[in-house]
Order: sequence, then C-alpha cells, then structure tokens
Amino acid sequence: MKARVTVTLKNGVLDPQGKAIVGALGSLGFDGVGSVRQGKVFDVELDTKDRAKAEESLKAMCEKLLANTVIEDYSFAID
Repeated sequence: MKARVTVTLKNGVLDPQGKAIVGALGSLGFDGVGSVRQGKVFDVELDTKDRAKAEESLKAMCEKLLANTVIEDYSFAID
C-alpha cells in the first residue's frame, strides 16, 4: 500500500524559506507572486493491505517523526 504524507507549516508560523523563494522568483522575472509557503512531501510504502492499520501507522509516523506538530500540520492520502 502506498501513501503520500504532506507536511506544512501551521497558519501563523513564520516561513522564512517561503519569503526567500518569493524574492528569488521575483529576481527571476516571475512577477505577481504574493506569497509562498514551503512544506515537505513523503512517499511511504507500507507492507499491509489493511487500510485502518495503514492509517494508524501513518498517524504515528507523523506524530513521532515526520512532522513537528507544534508548528506543522500534516495530512496523508493512501492509494
């Protein structure tokens, strides 16, 4: 079973990397970019066919390692 985990900064958390990307895009001639928020994507392959077990495992992975839940939100989609 394959899953994609997306981790993003929570609303209200400053994103200096996103601001740097906006500046770089402007320097490259891409006008009209108001803001950018950066994040992370993890593609995870699980050795189970049990969707409930996969969801439980993914939630634990996010809570313990993949996301800093103090400043980041996460979501996942299972294929």
